[in-house]
Amino acid sequence: MKNFDNSFLNDNIKLIAGTDEAGRGPLAGPVVAASVIFSPDVYIEGVNDSKQLSVKKREILFEEIIKHSIAWGVSVVSHGKIDEINILNASLLAMLNSVKKLKIKPGLILIDGNKAFHYDVQLQTVVKGDSKSFCIAAASILAKVARDTIMIRLSHHFPEYNWEQNKGYPTKHHIETIKLIGASPLHRKTFLRNILTDKSEAGLKLQTVY
Repeated sequence: MKNFDNSFLNDNIKLIAGTDEAGRGPLAGPVVAASVIFSPDVYIEGVNDSKQLSVKKREILFEEIIKHSIAWGVSVVSHGKIDEINILNASLLAMLNSVKKLKIKPGLILIDGNKAFHYDVQLQTVVKGDSKSFCIAAASILAKVARDTIMIRLSHHFPEYNWEQNKGYPTKHHIETIKLIGASPLHRKTFLRNILTDKSEAGLKLQTVY
């Protein structure tokens, strides 16, 4: 993975950023993206696609990535914005905003997937980049841990949906709960069209939203 990243280095590209998102598939909560830059000689054992790692391993690697990176950024795009501009555009927006938070501008940005945002730095999309690129994989870990943390915190306000376990994803229990009591204010309405028919939003209120 590190060799993949370093293959892009040349006289004009000295530093590479990787960016990825977490949370495209859930029915509730935000989409979160992260970006990270490492020195060409930095390698962290165990960094991989976040989906291939245990919760404990991700949390350990999260701290290692922060410690050994040159720069990193995390961005959150709300469920409301997802409904407004769709999940693809919200994911690209989250990745763009995470890149803008980097304290150092890289020479190249590797983007997980086949779609890119507009930015004044050279961009390269990488399909399945979180399993090919070291910096994209690291970004996937930052994004996943950050989003899971948000959903666990939000689950205390909406315990009925079991977000501390499902993180907002469409598990059987989650879907059945929505059908039974309706959607919370933090559900993505555009994701519920095939689930809700005559249910209105649940009468729940949240004072502080991520």
